[in-house]
Amino acid sequence: MSQSKSPVIELTKELISRISVTPEDAECQVLMADILSKSGFNNESMVFEDTTNLWSRRGTQSPVFCFAGHTDVVPAGNLELWHSPPFEPTIKDGMLYGRGAADMKGSLAAMLVATDKFVSDYPDHIGSIAYLITSDEEGPFINGTTRVIDTLEARNEKIDYCIVGEPSSTTEIGDIIKNGRRGSISGELTIHGKQGHVAYPQHVKNPIHLAMPALAELSSMHWDHGNEFFPETSFQLSNIESGTGATNVVPGHLTAWFNLRFSTELTFDKIVDKINAVLTEHQLDYDIKWTFNGKPFITEPGLFINAVSKAIQTVTSRSTKLSTSGGTSDGRFIAPTGAEVIEVGPCNATIHQVNESVKCSDLEALVEIYYQTLVNVLAK
Repeated sequence: MSQSKSPVIELTKELISRISVTPEDAECQVLMADILSKSGFNNESMVFEDTTNLWSRRGTQSPVFCFAGHTDVVPAGNLELWHSPPFEPTIKDGMLYGRGAADMKGSLAAMLVATDKFVSDYPDHIGSIAYLITSDEEGPFINGTTRVIDTLEARNEKIDYCIVGEPSSTTEIGDIIKNGRRGSISGELTIHGKQGHVAYPQHVKNPIHLAMPALAELSSMHWDHGNEFFPETSFQLSNIESGTGATNVVPGHLTAWFNLRFSTELTFDKIVDKINAVLTEHQLDYDIKWTFNGKPFITEPGLFINAVSKAIQTVTSRSTKLSTSGGTSDGRFIAPTGAEVIEVGPCNATIHQVNESVKCSDLEALVEIYYQTLVNVLAK
C-alpha cells in the first residue's frame, strides 16, 4: 500500500480537514466514535458548556489503558504565510501539512489505527482500552478533560495507564517521552499607590518605586533545587503595566503578571505563602488574583514506562529519554487520580506555527509504537 493511501495518513487528513478551532470539535469525535464502535467500544459523549468530550471504553475489567488527547487546534494565523491552506491537508516531500498535523490529529489517527489492529489481533486482551478526548485543551481547559475526570471519579471509574498523544518528540520520533510535567501557577499582582503630580512627591505614593524592590527579590529568589525528575522552579514576570500616559503624573497603581513553573518540591500553598510574605515584608498595599493551572506530576520508571520504552526500541531501534520539560498538558488532570501518565507523540518543531507539519513516516512509526505498547501491557 502506498504511503499516501495508508490508513493513518488518510485518517489524519480527514481529521485535519475538519475546522476544529478551540473549543469547536467539528464532529471529529463523531468520526472517532464511529471508528471505535466498530471495534466494540461503548461511546459516551459528555458536553459541558461549549466543550465536547468523548469517553469511550472497550471492556469492563482492570487495568484500564487510556489514550487521551484533543480534537481542538489553535487558530491558523496569517493565511498568507501558509504555502497550502491550513485545513486542506497537503503532502509534500514526505511531510503532511495542515493545522493539527502534529498537535495532535496525527496522534489521534495513530491511536485509532493501532487500537483497531490490536483488537483484531488480540480480541480477548486483558483489562480495558479507553479513550478520553476533548475539544478544550488549547483553550481555557475548564470544561474538557478535568470535567470528564470529575465525572469518572464520581462513579469510581479509574484509569490505570494513560498515554497522552501530545507531540513529545524533538528530532526523531520516540527520542523523548514526557513522564511528567511541572506545575504552573500564575498571579496578577496589583500594587496600590496614590496618584499625583510628579512635582509634589510629598503628596504621592509611587507604586512603581514601591513595587520594584519586591519584584526584584521575587525574580532573583531561589525556590528549590529541583530533583532527579525536575529542574529548579522558575519565577518569570511576563507583563508590567502602570502609568497614565502623561509624563508628569505619578500613577495610582501598578499591575504585574507572573508565572511559576514548579517541581514536586513545592505546592500551591507554599508558593502563595512565600510570595505573600515578601510583599508584606515590603509593606505594600496589594491584591493578587491567582490562577492555579495545574499541579506537577511524575510517573516514575516502572512497568508502564518500560512497556513504552520497549515499544519504541522495537519500532525505531533507539533508546528513548525521559523528560518533564515544556508546558502543561491535560495529563495534569488525569495523574492525580492515581493513573500512570506519559506523553508520546510526533515531533513538536512546528506545533502552533504556520505550515505545521508531520513526517508521514513518523505517523506510520507512531502507529506501531502505540500498537506495541498495547501488546506489552494488555496482550495475553
